[in-house]
Amino acid sequence: MRSILTISLLAAAVLACVQPARAEMVDIAWDGDGRFTKAVTVAPGKFVEACEKLAKGARVEWRFDAAAPLNFNIHYHVGKDVQFPEKRDAVAQGDGTLAVTLKQDYCWMWTNKGETEANLRFSLSRRPAASR
Repeated sequence: MRSILTISLLAAAVLACVQPARAEMVDIAWDGDGRFTKAVTVAPGKFVEACEKLAKGARVEWRFDAAAPLNFNIHYHVGKDVQFPEKRDAVAQGDGTLAVTLKQDYCWMWTNKGETEANLRFSLSRRPAASR
C-alpha cells in the first residue's frame, strides 16, 4: 500500500511540473491612440486568438510577423457558421485592413501547424466607425 501511495505522489509531482502547451486567448487592450501590439509564442499544434467587438463601419489596420509560417485568419460567428473576411495559410507575415460590415466580435487567429514553436508579433490599429 505504501508503494502505491509513493508512486501516486511521485506521479502527481511530475505532472505538476509539466506545463502542457495550450492555446492562448489574448485580450485586446487599445491604447489612447487606438493601437494594440502583442508578442507571443505559438506552440506547435496550438493557436493564438485576439478578439474584439467592433461596430459596423469601423476599420482595423493589422500587421504581423512570425518566425515560422502560420495559418492566419480573421473571423466572426453568425450562429454556428464562421465567416472569414481574411484567410491565409502557411504565411510568416501579413498586413491589411479589416473593413467592418457587421457589428460582431471579430477574431484575429494564428495557428501553428508546424513542429516547433513560433514567435509572433502583431499589431492592430483601430479607426472609429464614420459617423452619419
